[in-house]
Amino acid sequence: MRIGELASRAGVSTRTLRYYEQQGLLPARRAANGYREYEESDLRLLAEIRTLLAAGFTLEDARPFVDCLRAGHAMGAACPESVAVYRRKLAEIDADIRTLVRLRSDVTDQLKRACPGCTLSPEATDDHFDRGELRRAGAPLRQAGTGRILGGLVPPVQDDRADP
Repeated sequence: MRIGELASRAGVSTRTLRYYEQQGLLPARRAANGYREYEESDLRLLAEIRTLLAAGFTLEDARPFVDCLRAGHAMGAACPESVAVYRRKLAEIDADIRTLVRLRSDVTDQLKRACPGCTLSPEATDDHFDRGELRRAGAPLRQAGTGRILGGLVPPVQDDRADP
């Protein structure tokens, strides 16, 4: 198939395909007239690349997965090099989580100093999902939405945007 058809079927631009070719991820065969030609299997390569990019991997991270598919494996993660990329990425994510938890703690401390009479609601102690709020001691919990910060101490912001 030609580049336009592959781009359309894969949901990407022809420019993206040319870039992937330039990076060595998507080899294009050339017809006698010089046009790029692709095979049905190239759709699988593109799906793998797009899935990895959507998950936060780089194009360089995608290379072992693409190579694994090109080697005939049913899955791009079937090769040891791909597994190594997964492990490295998980270590990076874990490091990022630790950094974010520390930053969250720092910002919480700063907010407590900025509002000495405020306390964190019990829901705000969850390390993974914060539905909580900082509120004045004794202030009732409020429903989620604008103006819930500091137990209503901060007025709601009017949203003048038109509904989509």
